[in-house]
Amino acid sequence: MFDNLAEVKERFEAVTRQLSDPAVISDQANYRKLSREHNELAPIISAFDQFRKTEQELADTRQMIEDPDEDQELKAMASQEIPVLEEKLESLADQLRVLLVPKDPLDSADIVLEIRAGTGGEEATLFAGDLYRMYLRFAERHGWKIEILNMSHSGVGGFKEIIVGVQGEDVYKNLKFESGVHRVQRIPQTESQGRIHTSAATVAVLPAAEEVEVDLQESDLRVEKFRSSGPGGQSVNTTDSAVRITHIPTGIVAQSQDEKSQHKNKAKAMKVLRARLYEKLREEQRSEEAEKRRGMVGSGDRSERIRTYNFPEGRVTDHRINLKLYKLDEFLTGEMDEIVEGLLEADQAERLKHSQSG
Repeated sequence: MFDNLAEVKERFEAVTRQLSDPAVISDQANYRKLSREHNELAPIISAFDQFRKTEQELADTRQMIEDPDEDQELKAMASQEIPVLEEKLESLADQLRVLLVPKDPLDSADIVLEIRAGTGGEEATLFAGDLYRMYLRFAERHGWKIEILNMSHSGVGGFKEIIVGVQGEDVYKNLKFESGVHRVQRIPQTESQGRIHTSAATVAVLPAAEEVEVDLQESDLRVEKFRSSGPGGQSVNTTDSAVRITHIPTGIVAQSQDEKSQHKNKAKAMKVLRARLYEKLREEQRSEEAEKRRGMVGSGDRSERIRTYNFPEGRVTDHRINLKLYKLDEFLTGEMDEIVEGLLEADQAERLKHSQSG
């Protein structure tokens, strides 16, 4: 298991040296990349150093016990230390096994987050708005930046669709398991009989694609301009500033109408288009690995029902890890960490199992 740890340590020391190099510091993109790698390697190196230190302590203690010239009282004390050191060594080995499980290379990526009202009419659009505000508050708690890329209001104050960009540390890692169908059970304000209705919204979490990852040819794009519309279809402004871009080879479409500037709307639509195309490429790769990943947490399929928000009981249930929390109000104000951490732990356990069986 630890065959390559010496190489990992060499790489960590090399990255540490590079981070103090003025040439690297001046190249912000490279500096951020190396900083992320340094942060990923640091806990592995720390655990490895402790493992080697404990391993040496155990060897020295055993040698003391076997030394015929050593004081008997010290030998007796050393004998009591053996099981303590052995337990510590095994614990550190377990910790290293977990740390050495291959990470998702996209964990540090920024994302494009898409929320759409599903079944349930106007109530579904209100729920889509609830989810948007939940993610907004969760992002604020983590110091992330959110940028609205496109939105389509409903007549009752919700959203038919809202698409945002989220930037910050480990955004994809923390939100990648949010993709899927979110179901709400509650009594709509318009319901006079007090009956509980079920409606739904779908969420898609797409890693933001860099230009180098998705090569877009201008000849493959059809760019259309149209007039922005707000709630109820009213015109947001009097110019054709909204932009719709179609990737002709795949038929994938993205649009933005949130800005008054046509140039800004085009840039935002391109950001969404790149993310959707990148996700399509990843989906094709994932389908090839589907058998291998079958046991892992969630597929990222937006048709998969992943969570239920039950207002009468004040309960939120994540169906993938069978976790129920009776603090729905807090959850909707962005206190999502308990479920997010549960999903990450479950995925890590599956990755560890697959890495050992493989």
